[in-house]
Amino acid sequence: MQWLDITAAISAQRHCGRVVVTAAINHVSFDKPIKQNSIVTLEAKVSRAFSSSMEVFVDVFVENPSTGEKTKCNEAILTFVAIDQNGSPLPVPQITPESDLEKKRFDGALRRRQLSLILGGRMQPKDATELKALFMKD
Repeated sequence: MQWLDITAAISAQRHCGRVVVTAAINHVSFDKPIKQNSIVTLEAKVSRAFSSSMEVFVDVFVENPSTGEKTKCNEAILTFVAIDQNGSPLPVPQITPESDLEKKRFDGALRRRQLSLILGGRMQPKDATELKALFMKD
């Protein structure tokens, strides 16, 4: 887990140019096992920025040493907050998703954030417009 956190933190810090702290480890999937002595690559990217927080996706790949082929085996979603020297939150730059995957993750980030806020008691379910839209029919 430490390498997931470090990799995601580097991505968040590069995005905002500030010191960041881990606010949450939102999700970790273990879809495929990674054998001991495997060559592993972690790729992290900010999926969405809010006022002072950023959601970061980390994709974990294992490499076949004979062919060099990389296969995605796991992923994680973490949230970071940019802070100043006193530990107070700082605003972060927004992102503009470009690829289909970036757009999918960007759109999902708001729903994940709303769910987290509801579960943490910081948002009323009636105010979660993105989550409600999943269940409302035209």
